[in-house]
Amino acid sequence: MTKNAALHCIVLAAGQGTRMKSALPKVLHTVGGRPMLAHVLDAALALDASAIHVVHGHGSEQVRAWCERARVAPGRLCWAHQAEQKGTAHAVQQAMPNVPDDAVVLVMYGDVPLITPATLRPLLDAGRRTLAVLTVELPDPTGYGRILRNRQGAVTGIVEDKDANARQRRIREVNTGFIAAPAKRLRTWLAKVRNDNAKGEFYLTDVVALAVKDRLEVATVTVANADEVEGVNDRLQLARMERRYQLAQAEALLVAGVSLADPSRFELRGTLTHGRDVFIDVGCVFEGRVELGDGVRIGAYCVLRDVRLGAGTIVESHSVLDRATAGADCRIGPFARLRPDAELADAVHIGNFVEVKKVRMGRASKANHLAYLGDGEVGSDVNIGAGTIFCNYDGANKHLTVIEDGAFIGSDTQLVAPVRVGKGATIGAGSTIARDVPPGGLTICRAREQKTFPSWQRPRKNADQGR
Repeated sequence: MTKNAALHCIVLAAGQGTRMKSALPKVLHTVGGRPMLAHVLDAALALDASAIHVVHGHGSEQVRAWCERARVAPGRLCWAHQAEQKGTAHAVQQAMPNVPDDAVVLVMYGDVPLITPATLRPLLDAGRRTLAVLTVELPDPTGYGRILRNRQGAVTGIVEDKDANARQRRIREVNTGFIAAPAKRLRTWLAKVRNDNAKGEFYLTDVVALAVKDRLEVATVTVANADEVEGVNDRLQLARMERRYQLAQAEALLVAGVSLADPSRFELRGTLTHGRDVFIDVGCVFEGRVELGDGVRIGAYCVLRDVRLGAGTIVESHSVLDRATAGADCRIGPFARLRPDAELADAVHIGNFVEVKKVRMGRASKANHLAYLGDGEVGSDVNIGAGTIFCNYDGANKHLTVIEDGAFIGSDTQLVAPVRVGKGATIGAGSTIARDVPPGGLTICRAREQKTFPSWQRPRKNADQGR
């Protein structure tokens, strides 16, 4: 086989995953905010696979639907259905009709999300000339197939844990399940696999003994980090996998210069790009694509999803930012919420319990307390007082509120859209503004007289209502 033979990856993803106790197919349970299958497909794509054959069975409609929504590997993704789960060799056989003889095959697993291209490349290189098996040494190999070797150290076969004798169970080198081999040879060996074992299944591991019988030297590649090749069978293992994944992301960011208050309390469920001297406090969650400029500081227990923050911006604790952008030197929070299409220019202040949705705010504008700003355009140097509401929804349509540069909006003001507040205008506290306000001057809209009714009685619940 030539060194440039096309790579065909076969990803086994047909298992039911009964121990997950879930209606969701096992491979669609997430690690780092993405299905386990997505991580495995990423590794296959990084190896420049010509085709990726996903063997599906349990929950196949859901698996295929996710791949279509995510637009995974367009033009390279192939499907093979395993109607009955009869073992790993049987699963691989379902994909082999669409694999050309002159290809090299790499068998992968949809529930092993931490596998890396760096580990698979030497396995793939060896598999271009012979059968290659990825192995790992474990202090406790219980449950895993053991690698059998002769006195010269050559591989002679693999024995499953349930079929192993007492001496074989003491072997610590175990099979990970990942193999690579020339397609034509693999097809021949698969046809000879039998199911005369304790579970009555067709084991992929049996191709090792068949290769040895053909006087072929079986190559092994040992993975250094056992976490890479651990599969997930239940929710406890899934939780442990999540922690390992997150710690790896945290360590990579620390090496790249990001300060994390506690790497064990950090969640990255997407990608995070950053400048220098970024600080992230405990309990923060990052989803989608997040970009942090130089000197950005994120307070404790914040959630950022598809967010871009300019240099020097500070997000105080317990704030939620979703599909929003902020320029340099902004101050956001604590307890602030930026919803989709919130766009803050440089030096904007969004304070505690302020919600901003689909609003562009100009340079140095402020809304420091208890406000709702929705569907608007706010100029520069605008001050928005506590309790201000953009009344943007009429029950059917959203309308725009425009506040021009230098305006001052007094506390407890309702701006009933569509409405425009002119440049430099001041709105008196407690006003309800339903018509456009001219530039400059003071505009007030309040009840003319304050009255007290001393004999008025507050309504009270009767005994039945209180039950």
